[in-house]
Parts: sequence; structure tokens; C-alpha cells
Amino acid sequence: MKRVLIIAYYWPPNAGVGVYRWLKFAKYLPQFGWQPVVYTPENPELMAVDETLLKDVPVEAEVIKAPITEPYAWYKRFTGKKTDERLQTAFLKEEGDGPTWKEDLANWVRSNFFIPDARVWWVKPSVKRLEQYLKEHPVEVIVTTGSPHSLHLIGGELKKRTGIPWLADFRDPWTNIDFYGQLKLTRWADAKQHRLEREVLTGADSVITVSWRWAEELKALGAKQVEVITNGFDPADLPSPPAEVDAEWSLVHVGSISATRDVPELWRALAERISSDDEFRSRFKLRLIGGVDHTVQHSIKAAGLSSYTERYTHLPHHEALRQMQRARVLLLPVNDTPNVGGFLPAKVFEYLSTGRPILSIAPLDAEIGRVLSAPHVIVPRRDEHAMKEAVNALFAHTSGANTALASYDRRNLTRRLVTLLENCSIGQ
Repeated sequence: MKRVLIIAYYWPPNAGVGVYRWLKFAKYLPQFGWQPVVYTPENPELMAVDETLLKDVPVEAEVIKAPITEPYAWYKRFTGKKTDERLQTAFLKEEGDGPTWKEDLANWVRSNFFIPDARVWWVKPSVKRLEQYLKEHPVEVIVTTGSPHSLHLIGGELKKRTGIPWLADFRDPWTNIDFYGQLKLTRWADAKQHRLEREVLTGADSVITVSWRWAEELKALGAKQVEVITNGFDPADLPSPPAEVDAEWSLVHVGSISATRDVPELWRALAERISSDDEFRSRFKLRLIGGVDHTVQHSIKAAGLSSYTERYTHLPHHEALRQMQRARVLLLPVNDTPNVGGFLPAKVFEYLSTGRPILSIAPLDAEIGRVLSAPHVIVPRRDEHAMKEAVNALFAHTSGANTALASYDRRNLTRRLVTLLENCSIGQ
């Protein structure tokens, strides 16, 4: 069996969207003759914990864990957070009215002294540890997946020292990520971020990413070869029998809603329908599962929807899927940021797998339109008339949605990955 070294920060029992892509690849790789060797932190900062994800780690996998030093303990002490408090990504803040001066200062330090990100201290010890490991336990290909993009620096250095082909996976953009503008970068730090990004893109034997527009952006930044392997869904994850659809007219969002995903025009459209339709008022429920930024909470409250809103913290993956199956309509707002056109979140594929109608708030020419078709609805931001029409249409007809999904099945996506691994190893 051929071997591939996968360097990944997010790994079970750590939960969150960053885990699933390479966990599922690892699950199915042995079926195509490849053994996954996963290198991951022993003591990562946990986004959430989901022990049930460990069932997907195949028996053939070799998992190597090594200690990592991160600045988050210092950050929590400095900003007055509890030591066991979970930190949110993308500057999402559920409580308060905005960043404190301490949080602003910590952001400046992180932006200018931890480049490309807070996991950069793991690079040198990992290179030393893995270089020795690879001498004794060879692999055909090295894979790094980011974010965090500091992991790509490990792959680049290992390629230089060992000559082993290297594939860099961009689950997220680097300097084009939605919160890049919220970093308090000096001109020097910004230049270094771009330089490191270009070194990774030009140094990797192959680059993969999750959307076609992001692939074009990476090519423009210097990548030699970029392939698109989208995220997907695993049929084995779907609860069976499926959960019954709510009797309530539930609009359900699963995952985090950062400030850039707020949709005040949707909240207003829902409030208007509530005020004018007695049946809608008696049956409507907005169910939010995951972190919700304080600005979004204020926006929902300002629209008068607080009494119609249910909030849940993180749920185990199987329960989150059950909540998707229950939904009358699933909500999918994409970021209101410059990179929105290429944004194709992993969540959309699991949404599709449940067969429930989807309301996506996104530009009409965004990548998400390549995978969503009727009865799913895409509405651009700030078009309040279209928002009202979408609400009326979706809740007037909320039967299931049939979609061709085979190309997004995690096993089929792994088959495509194997083709890339084979091509990389042949070029060794």
C-alpha cells in the first residue's frame, strides 16, 4: 500500500468545519490503495469536541501526534478570558459590543509577530521531527492543508530536504481570506504574508482548492498547477431513518454566523411577513445552531425576531445533520467580503444531502450557483424585494429537493484525490 503523509492541524476529537475534509479523505484512501499517515498536534486549541468523529479514522491510518506551542493561553490571560473558553474563528465574538483595547492589541501582536498565523512556532520542530521520521518511514507524497497556512511552510521545507513530492491544499484562501482585512498588519507584515504565500504556491508540486474561482486566483498568484476538489458529504453520516420535517416553519442555519454573514434585510423581510400573516406568525421559527456574532444577534433583535429565535451551541455532527433534515428551509448566507465570489462552503454539500430547500444569500454570479439550482433559491444582498419574494416562495412550497449528488460523495472525491497523488508520485 502506498503511503501519504497528511499534515493537518484539525483532527478528531477536535470538531469544526476544518476537520471533515481530510478526515473523510483519510477514511476512504485505504480503499484505493493508499495508507494515510496523519501528523497533527497533540494539544491543539480546541474549537469544539466531538468524540464521535473518531469512528471515521480508518484502522489502516497511522496518526502521529506532536506537542505544539501556541500563544492562546497568553492571549486568554491578557484579555481576561477563561482558560477553558473556546476561541472563535474569523473574529467572531458572541458577547460584548466589539473588541476591547486588549483584544485590539493582541490582534496587532498576532498580526505582526505570528506570520503567517499563530501556529508558526510548530514549523521548525515539526520539520526536524518529520525529516527524521521520513528517513525511516518513507512516503510517496506529502500533503499540507491550510488554514492554518503555517502548515504549508512545513511541507515546503520537507520537500527541500527530502525531495518528496508535495501537494498543498488550500481549503481557505491565504491573503484573500475574508478576515484578512481585520488583521492589523504593518506594511512589512503584509508583504511577508504575500511573499510566503507565493513561495508555497510556486514551490508545491500541485495545489488543490475547493472552488473554481479560487483556483484561478491561486494561479494568478503563481501556482503552477491547481486542481479543484470541492468539499462534499458522506452518505454514511446521514441519520437513518431521516428525522421528520418540522411541523413549524423553521428556517435553520447550522454553523457559525460571523459579522460578515449578517443579513439584516432578510431579518426585516421575515419580520414583515410575521406582521402581515397570522399563520406565518404562529408557525415560524428561526433556529441557529453554532456561534453567532454579537452584531448578528443585535441585528436579529432590532428586526423584532428575538422571540422567534432558538439558539443552540455546538452539536455533535450526527445531531447537526438531524437538525438539517428537520428544517423546512435551510439558510446559507455567504460572507459579505471581496472574496465572496469563490466562496463554496463545505456546509452547502451536507445541506444538499438532506434534500431540504436552501435559501442562500449570495451574489447571483457566485460559485455557489454552480451547485444550487431550483427549488433552491439564491438572493443577492441588499435586494429587499427579492428577499421578500424568496421568503414567500420557499415557505409556500417546502417539499423536498432532489439533486444529483454523486460527484460530491466523499468517496468519489477521494477517488479524484488519488489520481492527483498518483500523478505526484509518478513525477518523483
